Amino acid sequence: MTQSLKPGENTTLSMPKGQVVVSHAAGDNLDVNLTAFLVTETGKVVDDSGMVFFNAPEHASGAASFIAPVSQNGAVSHRIGFDLSRLPANITKIAISLTQDGSGGGFAAVKDLRAQVLVGDQTLELAPGTFSQETGIVVLELYVRNGQLKARSVWQGFASGLAGLCGLYGIEVADEAPAAAPTAIPTPAPTPTPTPAPPAAKPVNIAKSLITLDKPGTSHKVSLEKGPSAPKVIRVSATWVDNGDNQDNDDLDLRIGILRPDGRMSIIQAPDKSGAFDADPFVFHTGDVVNASASAPGIETVEINPAISQRMGGKVALVCSVYSAVANGAVSVASLKPKMRMEYGDQVVECAFEFKSGFFSSMVYTYVIGLIEIDLDHIELSPSGTTSKTGSEATPWLSRKGDKLLITMDGPPVFKGHPPQSGGKKSYV
Repeated sequence: MTQSLKPGENTTLSMPKGQVVVSHAAGDNLDVNLTAFLVTETGKVVDDSGMVFFNAPEHASGAASFIAPVSQNGAVSHRIGFDLSRLPANITKIAISLTQDGSGGGFAAVKDLRAQVLVGDQTLELAPGTFSQETGIVVLELYVRNGQLKARSVWQGFASGLAGLCGLYGIEVADEAPAAAPTAIPTPAPTPTPTPAPPAAKPVNIAKSLITLDKPGTSHKVSLEKGPSAPKVIRVSATWVDNGDNQDNDDLDLRIGILRPDGRMSIIQAPDKSGAFDADPFVFHTGDVVNASASAPGIETVEINPAISQRMGGKVALVCSVYSAVANGAVSVASLKPKMRMEYGDQVVECAFEFKSGFFSSMVYTYVIGLIEIDLDHIELSPSGTTSKTGSEATPWLSRKGDKLLITMDGPPVFKGHPPQSGGKKSYV
């Protein structure tokens, strides 16, 4: 069921859990970001944890989560996952906002802008008005009223970007003067803005650093922070898209092979080898995703304990690959355009290998997106592009020759629900 909402209109949601999707045409020098603010009756967050965005991707309650953007066919899709059944008692609303802090022109430079709310088989289409110099927009609000789950289309524009929206919802921005409430710019159906309140005491860092690695031989190093304020997790996600062949074969699995300091290998995959975050192997797979579509790319995520190197007693290497079983049918992994994204605090590194010409027709079932090495106080990432042979279900295998990390595609096959297959002298622990 599809329903269109004009700015100011609201409707009832059929279920509490879904996604907000905002998409637009790709463009040079655009910096578009989606942010959720979880607010009380006063229209303010309780504290800085009420802001869910690229530097803080999940609310502790699980009511809102940030999903890394995906580019496909000249368009970019941004997503916020939500579950209104998990809203804390003092939180009454999730406000979804959009900012454009890249090239001049604000949202006038963003073409084909649209938003959807996807809940079960219900789709809400939220058509925006016309924007010009605005750099911040409140797109919609999700809330519960008289026991009903509701969504309201807003599309109110502001001229002060993310910093201004932070001020609106009661968050102080780090290293800047407290942001004043943004000045509203008239839109076809403007909505009232809450009265500003003093900013939260703890400032939030809204800066980010995105590095893209797309060629073998390149790498990027990220320092692990120390102390109580250090990020508590290294988050690695793999995304892929529907390849448009009209077949139900877009099921990839994110696998993490772990080379321990003693030379042994471990394997992590969902749902049967999900690992653990606070116990060996200090890598946890958050869940299996079995398909992808044009409107909802597949995303699987693992969480790595930043202390994994100390806990294991030395340098640890992780090989991150996506795999499609031969039983899924003839599908080229490359045609699903897999990417890997690592997030650690405000550091974001993306591995997006440039495929060779003709590679999309190759029936390759395992593809290594990237390698991660963690050595006590730093993380180093590099893209790979290594693949299995055509028709092979072999698994990536890591070893060391001196200080050099070696990757081969001759590990024993690993199938869901079954113990690792025989691989000669090679086996997983």
